[in-house]
Amino acid sequence: MSLLTIENITKSYFHRTVLDHVSLRIQEGDRLGFIGPNGAGKTTLFKIINGKENPETGQIIKPGNVIIGYLTQHIDDASGFDSTALRNKELEDLEYQMHKLEVSMGNFTDHQSIEYRTITTNYAALTSKYESLDGYSYERNMKETLQGLGLAQDALSRPLSSLSGGEMMRVALARILLTRPDILLLDEPTNHLDVNAMEWLEEYLDKFKGAMILISHDRYFLDKVTNQTAELDGGKLSIRPGNYTKYMNQKTIELDFAKKELLRIEKELERQTQVKQTMLSHRNMSGYHAREKVVAKLSDELFSAKTNATHSLSRKMNFKLLPREQTGDQKRVLIDADHLSKAFDERMIFRDVTFQLRACDKVVLVGPNGCGKSTLLSLILGKISEFSGTVRLCSQFRYAHMGQHVLFEQEDNTPLDELLSRSECSEGQARSVLARFGFKDVDCFKAIHVLSGGERSRLYLACLLQEMPDVLFLDEPTNHLDIPSREILENALTDFNGAIFAVSHDRYFIDKCAEKVWGFINGTLETFDSYEQYRMFEKKSKASNTSFDSVAVISPNDDSIEYDKDTNESQSPSKLRQSKANERRLTAQKRDRIRSCEQLISVYEQEKSSLEESFGADTTPTEYQHYANLLVSIDQVYEEYMQLQECEE
Repeated sequence: MSLLTIENITKSYFHRTVLDHVSLRIQEGDRLGFIGPNGAGKTTLFKIINGKENPETGQIIKPGNVIIGYLTQHIDDASGFDSTALRNKELEDLEYQMHKLEVSMGNFTDHQSIEYRTITTNYAALTSKYESLDGYSYERNMKETLQGLGLAQDALSRPLSSLSGGEMMRVALARILLTRPDILLLDEPTNHLDVNAMEWLEEYLDKFKGAMILISHDRYFLDKVTNQTAELDGGKLSIRPGNYTKYMNQKTIELDFAKKELLRIEKELERQTQVKQTMLSHRNMSGYHAREKVVAKLSDELFSAKTNATHSLSRKMNFKLLPREQTGDQKRVLIDADHLSKAFDERMIFRDVTFQLRACDKVVLVGPNGCGKSTLLSLILGKISEFSGTVRLCSQFRYAHMGQHVLFEQEDNTPLDELLSRSECSEGQARSVLARFGFKDVDCFKAIHVLSGGERSRLYLACLLQEMPDVLFLDEPTNHLDIPSREILENALTDFNGAIFAVSHDRYFIDKCAEKVWGFINGTLETFDSYEQYRMFEKKSKASNTSFDSVAVISPNDDSIEYDKDTNESQSPSKLRQSKANERRLTAQKRDRIRSCEQLISVYEQEKSSLEESFGADTTPTEYQHYANLLVSIDQVYEEYMQLQECEE
């Protein structure tokens, strides 16, 4: 069944066509990954689908009963939101109306009157709508969804106006998911999500029954959740089956074929031109004019082939990172860190971190939000002085650093001024460098303070190249870059013959650029061969910390846990702090255990359903005994889950 049809949509801004007769049909079960350079028009098409903008030509066709859930890329304020994440204005309005009708019904003694029947009919309609919106289980479902998306428990009861942009985005996404839409329009949904939340969203979308169109620069996420890929570039839309990687493999094959076809046409054109000249020299005018038409046709084909072959590369950044000449041992130690620990107030961020960074190392630092990745990077760069442990640096090496938030000393400078002030380039050379980074013509003369986040990152990278460092320190380097730009960056870093110390949550980037992965596990740093190995180890670590054997540790009534019973004012400040720290630790352990119980319940229920479907005449007593044991386990986990929920409340 067709849920959405887009027919010949065109849209222009300031005489630049962003959508050029775009057509698309979305069927049930479609998972469409929507890719293309920044500014290509992807978000514009989403707005047109959702009725927030009008196309110049074409139309959007969808059945009247199709529900579209639209998550925008930027949620800048709290307008239109209720007071807290768990409240829903539509449900509250329904509850208010239902309550008024209940009072009215209670005042009637004549239940056969027309007025009473009218009220009950209206009440039934309101109740039906309330149930269709899952009003009776809305708060519980909202809690579970927000928990899966990684929203902190305290944020559930805080006013939405006090939440960060990332927290508000999670609330908006959770509300959209709970409407059970037929089509999901998701514009960069993984922004502000840590890996755990992204994996939860991947699992949710994998089970989602409706159709989905997803705009994302996260290629790993695209590979996990899409089954079709559409690329918008130059106003044109090209669609192929398969996820992002399959799409790019097919595109590479087609581009290779196009290059070979281009070479064939060039050779044939050269040959036919020579034949034409031979005909002319022999005064064979009919043959000459015939060859002249062939040459003209081949010239047109050549022009078309060149246009098609170069179009996909026209918007990509073209740069290469090269360090200054390496004169020392590539195995030499540039940074030697020994037993580093850092805490803020009473909260330990990380402890006993020990590592060596050598001149040839390419390392990516990973871990959940708040584990201390950027803090460790700042510590190494000398921006944090209060810590325990030692950091020893090689006496002579040059480094360059790009942080998450790019800052320039002179915000009124133009990109051309900035590059000239930080390099020995001539103006012509600087203009050439800026052009490769997407700054052409008038863009070179904009003030830096009016540039977008992506433009600022590109300008900073352009300046970074001029420093020719031995070590590159990068904090989330792929943020604000579109997919073509990320790939050029990755290829450049692969060729870079210096050391790299990067912080990133971009799983595709990590797999391609990291020779080592340093991951935070329980507050300290471990070395892994790959990101996948890190995630497996982290999950096992969490499971072991929240296994059934550790249930007693998290019980608030466990005698094995020492509580400080003395809470009077004479208690020492250090004991009070320790007591509060223990409370926070126990609360965190309980929440972890609740999540583990939820996962176990899900696994057990799936196994229970599978067993019930397999039962038949040939079912053995052993299988029935296993089924009985499983039911006991489910009851035990449910009981523990309810006890933990009561403690939480």
